[in-house]
Amino acid sequence: MTTLNFPRDFIWGTATSSFQIEGATDVDGRGPSIWDTFCATPGKISDGSDGTVVCDHYHRYKEDVAIMASLGLDAYRFSIAWPRVQAKGFGEWNEAGFKFYENLISELEAKGIKPHITLYHWDLPQALQDRGGWANRETVKLFAEYAAEVGRRFGNRVASIATHNEPWCTAYLGNHLGRFAPGFKDVALANQVSHHLLLSHGEAIKALRALNISAQLGIVLNQSDADPATDSAADKRQAQLEYENFTGWFMDPIFKGHYPPLALEVYGDAAPKVQDGDFEIIGQKIDFLGVNYYFRAWCSTDTPKIPEPCELGRTDMGWEIYPKGLTDLLLRLKREYADLPPILITENGMANPDSIKDGAVNDPQRIDFLQRHLSALKDAMDAGVDIRGYFEWSLLDNFEWDSGLSKRFGIVHVDYQTQKRTLKDSAHWYREFISQQKKG
Repeated sequence: MTTLNFPRDFIWGTATSSFQIEGATDVDGRGPSIWDTFCATPGKISDGSDGTVVCDHYHRYKEDVAIMASLGLDAYRFSIAWPRVQAKGFGEWNEAGFKFYENLISELEAKGIKPHITLYHWDLPQALQDRGGWANRETVKLFAEYAAEVGRRFGNRVASIATHNEPWCTAYLGNHLGRFAPGFKDVALANQVSHHLLLSHGEAIKALRALNISAQLGIVLNQSDADPATDSAADKRQAQLEYENFTGWFMDPIFKGHYPPLALEVYGDAAPKVQDGDFEIIGQKIDFLGVNYYFRAWCSTDTPKIPEPCELGRTDMGWEIYPKGLTDLLLRLKREYADLPPILITENGMANPDSIKDGAVNDPQRIDFLQRHLSALKDAMDAGVDIRGYFEWSLLDNFEWDSGLSKRFGIVHVDYQTQKRTLKDSAHWYREFISQQKKG
């Protein structure tokens, strides 16, 4: 890795999200979110856990920022919980909630760490879901108002503002497959939700632009390239459909002004209802594209979705470890989207069954994962892709959605009973790697 030299101004960070680490779900005026409701529904979370405490970051943020500073991080990506700053998603603003984020930003500034915020990382106010959630076009307007309020308060203090994190998960895991909140299983509903998420992105960018703030504006999408399992026409079509459903479904409306044709054809009557002018709103110019990469799509009409055996193994989530897929994805984005803005790798990391032994956490698998993916990232940069930063997922072990507390993504181990933080070997490695990069 000593031969891997990134630009001196490359941004090195870590990332988290509000519901996954904050806890304090019923204090200081925070309203309930759809994830509070989902966690309270028996059988939805594999280990029966919830977000009420998790890492207690709401009360321990100073300790967590001190850890970030000890790692030499340039930046920290976190999300704002909409129900913490506006309990119902409409009506009055909750000053106590905003005060938490103001204090967090001040702490980061004091340590020389640039804040990068995400407006929506899945924790919709339950009161809005009761009105139809993202299926209700009115939520688009309310989200733009929320974005503008955050922009007014913090837009000149943070490095970037992303509208959404992984809207594919919101739409399809939440409304088609039923695995995530709010837990519906309706493909037409999911498609309409995806359209309203895109529309809300565009309206939020418009509202933020009008403020003339210094923060860079963009969106964060989970993406992968799609490889056919064989050279058969059927598998190649399956790979194209998978790419259009996953990556193209959000990229094409933003950068090309339409949904991808094969996906639309397959959806038929379940395709989203689009009003005149929607694509003009969705296609607002953005300053950066956040890319979250975890695994590739392996596409076949008659074999498993993951090749067997996986050459580099799987993560604790069961996901194939495939660093080359990051290079392939980034090169494909550069080929297919002429107006692509600079890219931030806003999430990349692995779940690993970590445990403390003799006061340390030995996680060589994660170190190997990071080394290989950073090398793949540099390959894409050397091939001409404009990438400005890398945010490892995640700073802390946290609430991993329907897996609860059973999966550990952090480079910092969290004992959920005592709240003790322990730097894993991967955190020490990341600190040393960043230090080497800064020395040039």
